Amino acid sequence: MKLLNVGILAHVDAGKTSLTERLLFHAGAIRRLGRVDRGTTQTDSAELERDRGITISTGVAAFRAGDLTVNLVDTPGHPDFIAEVERSLRVLDGVVLVLSSVEGVQAQTRVLMRTLIQLRMPTVLFLNKIDRAGARPDGVLADVLTRLTARAVPLGEVHDAGTPRAGVRALVPDGDALAEFAAADGRDAFVARYLDGTLDPAAIREELAEGTRAGRLHPVFFGSAVTGAGIAELVDGLGELLPATSAAPGGPLAGRLFKIDSHGAYLRVYSGELRARQVVALRRRHLDGPPTEHLGKVTAIAVAEPGGFRPAGRVGPGQIARLTGLADARIGDSLGAPPDNPADQLFAPPVLEAVVGARRPADAPRLATGLRELARRDPLITLVERDGELSVRLYGEVQGEVIAAQLAAEFGVEPVLAQPRTVHRERVTGVGEAARAIDERERTDPWATVGLRVEPGTGVGYRLAVELGSLPLAFHAAIEQGVRAALRQGPHGWPVTDCLVTLTRSGFASPISTAGDFRALAAELARFAVERAGTRVDLPVRRIELEVPPDTLNPVLGALAAAGGTVRAIDANAGRIDADLPQARLPELARRLPRLTRGEALLTPRGVSWRPL
Repeated sequence: MKLLNVGILAHVDAGKTSLTERLLFHAGAIRRLGRVDRGTTQTDSAELERDRGITISTGVAAFRAGDLTVNLVDTPGHPDFIAEVERSLRVLDGVVLVLSSVEGVQAQTRVLMRTLIQLRMPTVLFLNKIDRAGARPDGVLADVLTRLTARAVPLGEVHDAGTPRAGVRALVPDGDALAEFAAADGRDAFVARYLDGTLDPAAIREELAEGTRAGRLHPVFFGSAVTGAGIAELVDGLGELLPATSAAPGGPLAGRLFKIDSHGAYLRVYSGELRARQVVALRRRHLDGPPTEHLGKVTAIAVAEPGGFRPAGRVGPGQIARLTGLADARIGDSLGAPPDNPADQLFAPPVLEAVVGARRPADAPRLATGLRELARRDPLITLVERDGELSVRLYGEVQGEVIAAQLAAEFGVEPVLAQPRTVHRERVTGVGEAARAIDERERTDPWATVGLRVEPGTGVGYRLAVELGSLPLAFHAAIEQGVRAALRQGPHGWPVTDCLVTLTRSGFASPISTAGDFRALAAELARFAVERAGTRVDLPVRRIELEVPPDTLNPVLGALAAAGGTVRAIDANAGRIDADLPQARLPELARRLPRLTRGEALLTPRGVSWRPL
């Protein structure tokens, strides 16, 4: 049996959850179509998703088409939940990027497509809602070619667009366009057949399939998730154009966890085989330190199949499974050595922070427990404790509202979130040292000798200027853990980055010294050393792209300057601006743009850089 893991991605409200539902219904995996507005879809099963009518966390559902099993991974479309999209991209074989034939190319669509092209992720496009009033599939296709990808290859044409009778006629891929792309890509054999006139539809289709699997070409399908028009053609295209894998076991175990909820941890297996009741080593990456490993026992396995997750004794390559028993698992943990994935940290980390408190002071302990659990499920919800306050890092206010609702529903706590503020960071500007040695005459805790030097660097670095054998390895590890914990909050209350910490002195008293002694002393000395070195506070600056009507450029540029933005480049004829803007001023600019541009502005946030406050 062949397996295919396909992500359904889109800007919010393009219809991706409805498309997922229609694909399942078309394949017979469900007997009745669910509806987003009624909260009855397969992948938006959480109460919050039903209430809000949006996807908040990744959902998985499966269907079969002949000998192919397709696992559909439905991801959030709202930009506040971009972390869910990032995690899903790590485990996918291909993507269906959904656009609305009414709204067309939107800001999140461009962010997603740029990322998919960067990854060379096999991607097909589906222009949905051809039956909706105002549908303009030809116009949206033109926008796709100019604003998303010049390598879009339409495989159909729409008749009766904008009416309930809307349908799709299949098209043979354009051999002229494919030959042009093939020439640019060095596909000489295909070009030669094109020039001597021996191309047939089968050869053209095979060239399209090869180009799609390589991430060079992007087939475009048309249809309606509501009426089912074009769905059969899309299902056939998934099997023909995207790269499927075999479920035959082989090689060492390798997999990655991409979702955790109250039912368990969700795993994509790349190679090998995992069995129930097996003890596994979970490898975890850290932004502020080296990878760590811990053991866990899988008590039960449920594999994604049509109709839901079914209990199974094993899971093999290409399959998605839900595991129970891994109490300490976190999203992003890997089993074995999965392939390096360029999807790691594709999107900028959250740059907003909100203080969270309990409306009833007596609920404060339960609030802390709930926040830690939510942070465990989602590592990008960073939990920060500063001056006795708890804060969470956010992508946007909607995410904050969802976190508050989850705390109320799951933990019985009514939280109060303060207005989010922009996260800053601190960079070390000088050199500072701190040390403390064991004084056996006073016999005071901790029983440890540690000396540290802090100086500017790139990233957070840690090195030894003492012999490795001067301490047991467990003590060395404890010192580094203490240092990195201290750097999470600098003198001004923000994380300390871009510094190099050197262990300059060490010593212990056997058998009295413990790892805890070294961890606590290292954290204390690291804070002293950072204070003596001095830090500079940096604020986040967002790179943005603006598309506005050309005749509105001047007022838009004025608003950009008033918000503290700086222009990188301008294309006056196209009305395009590439600029940098302090993150804190982005909402202000976004509010002003509709009035300045007759509601026609498109603002696309990109990466984050930092500049001195």
